[in-house]
Amino acid sequence: MRNTSIWTSALVSAALVTLSGPTAEASAAPAATTLVVATTGDDSAAGTFTQPLRTIQRAVDLARPGDTIAVRGGTYTLTDNITISTSGTASQPITLGAYQGEHVVVDGERLPASHTPVGGSIPRAERGAIHQEASYWRISDLEIVNGPYGVYCDGCNNNVFTRLRTHDNYESGFQLQGASGNNQILNLDSYGNRDPRKNGESADGLAVKEGSGTGNVVRGARLWNNVDDGFDNWKFTSPILIENTVAYGNGFNRWGFPDFAGDGNGFKLGGGSPAPAVAHTLRNSVAFKNAAHGVTDNGNTGALALTRTSTYANAGTGFDVDTSGGRAVLTGNLSVADARAVALGAGTVSSGNSWDLGGTWNAASVLSTDPAPLTGARRSDGSLPSAPSFLVPRDGAGVGARF
Repeated sequence: MRNTSIWTSALVSAALVTLSGPTAEASAAPAATTLVVATTGDDSAAGTFTQPLRTIQRAVDLARPGDTIAVRGGTYTLTDNITISTSGTASQPITLGAYQGEHVVVDGERLPASHTPVGGSIPRAERGAIHQEASYWRISDLEIVNGPYGVYCDGCNNNVFTRLRTHDNYESGFQLQGASGNNQILNLDSYGNRDPRKNGESADGLAVKEGSGTGNVVRGARLWNNVDDGFDNWKFTSPILIENTVAYGNGFNRWGFPDFAGDGNGFKLGGGSPAPAVAHTLRNSVAFKNAAHGVTDNGNTGALALTRTSTYANAGTGFDVDTSGGRAVLTGNLSVADARAVALGAGTVSSGNSWDLGGTWNAASVLSTDPAPLTGARRSDGSLPSAPSFLVPRDGAGVGARF
């Protein structure tokens, strides 16, 4: 099914402006433009449907607040990363996405920074197949592969990233950092990302790290088979909401790296020396079969709120929140067949969780341990598929996530 939401929205917005009549502000604002990009285009062309541009970068350079960049299907092989530095506005964001649901692949394999040697560093400007330092963008329906990071966003505010697939990149699939607030990362699939230059130490599915900014939301993400962690909050000093998100199979050396350094947590909710105390929220999410912990505070002493989240068959602890002085609050969570269900610190508040209820929580305690329904095809709107039995207690106990 074609997803035409961004184009429908653009047409409706244009109609509203026309119907409302001229105002001083509307008269002064330039008309919004749709810039079309195609693999058969020409960057000296007009950027119309019949005369498309050739590169996404050319369209990005031309775009102004209110404009839409419509990318036709095909593979766009980069020799320089896509750099976004022009911001939209609150009333006129800039939209970048696949044209009517066509399949668009952005391939960074030929970028020099994708092949940074072991022990080397990636220059800041070269981080990301898409490197963004701008605000008020709406980016959707792109597949981003083989980049030095998939998406790297630093100093980004008020953006919406929807239905992106970032996989097999040479660093984290998606990284948000710096002074960045009020961003929404929705229905992201990020998997198979690895970092040979660090032997697996830092390539996560999704990293919101080394920065600050309130109002950031992660919803509906699936983060799997990444070399380091599924989700990483290392040294981010402002609260983040993570919900309806899945992290599994992270931290295993699938690439045969020497001196392997991947961590393998599903959700890493802190870190640093010392780790900042931050009250992140994780709810209705699941972490299973990770090489280390399902969920870890990683030294964060803040008032973490962990609610109705499930962990299953992790090689470490399901909920590792034993940092000295930590103030995490755990409510209604479920641990099934983890190496250890929970590690609680002296200041942690735990109520209504599976370990509080007592009894044995193993595969026989839940309706299903088969993740296939949850890891299968997404719904037509990009949201997670239904998995009504996965890790749901047989006895009807109100613990754990529901999908």
